[in-house]
Amino acid sequence: MAGSKEIKRRIKSVKSTKKITKAMELVAASKMKRAVASTLASRLYAEYSWDILTSLAKNLEEISHPLFQVREGNKTLLIFITSNRGLCGAYNSQVTKKVITLLKKQSEASSVDVITIGKKGDVAMRRVGKNIIATFTELPANISLSDVAPISKLVLQEYTAGKYDKVLVAYTDFISAITQKPNINQILPISKTDLKELIAELGEAHSTPSEVAQGKESRIDYLIEGNRDKLLGSLAEKLTRMQIYQMLLESNASEQSSRMVAMKNASEAAGEMIDDLTLVFNKARQASITQEISEISAGMASVS
Repeated sequence: MAGSKEIKRRIKSVKSTKKITKAMELVAASKMKRAVASTLASRLYAEYSWDILTSLAKNLEEISHPLFQVREGNKTLLIFITSNRGLCGAYNSQVTKKVITLLKKQSEASSVDVITIGKKGDVAMRRVGKNIIATFTELPANISLSDVAPISKLVLQEYTAGKYDKVLVAYTDFISAITQKPNINQILPISKTDLKELIAELGEAHSTPSEVAQGKESRIDYLIEGNRDKLLGSLAEKLTRMQIYQMLLESNASEQSSRMVAMKNASEAAGEMIDDLTLVFNKARQASITQEISEISAGMASVS
């Protein structure tokens, strides 16, 4: 029965693992519900506010604020959003693969510095030898706009000071509980033309629902009272912070969804393994019983 005892230990071990993965699935489902609600609540505002900024950049001929000025240099700042922990399926690997592809395409012509949000992204960028100027790993589960302030302040200061010519954000769009799409979007300078060029470089099309609904390019005449540059600069800073916040919400919802699905699959796989091991255990026990009965019968026959 040595083999049967080993199988029993394995069954017990798998059952313990299944309890853990089931608990993690329930926790992730609870977090996902809150994260998705926050993401959907602010998504429409973020999309239309970005449309306003890009429309301003396109339709106002002269804007002297640096956030709207397209520069000719090749110095790029990348905000890389991942999770602090693993066990969330392909969530981290997909966005990391997209970032590595971008870095390979831009390595010859430009220099890229990175701000990492999440430990997994920090480890990945250090592994490829990128210069990391800041790392944020202590963001709360329920992110608020005030939690994004240190990140956006650093980005705006570095860009306004002229240290970088372009700011990109690598994050994961939440589409559904089973579908998440990694994306890289440009947030600075605020220019729809540069954004289209970046999308062409990556070989993929990505547009917001409002852009799809618009269909054709339109010209909007804005009436601005007071100091135009001061007003547009303040508006650009606030809405750029909002874009970073929305991308963090999208990534958080994607992470929790991916973790929930991964733990659900792990629980189901553990259940199948328990069934298989139980079948093997029953066969081994039955074989052992049959062998003992045969030995007893043979002993009785020899005595007779």
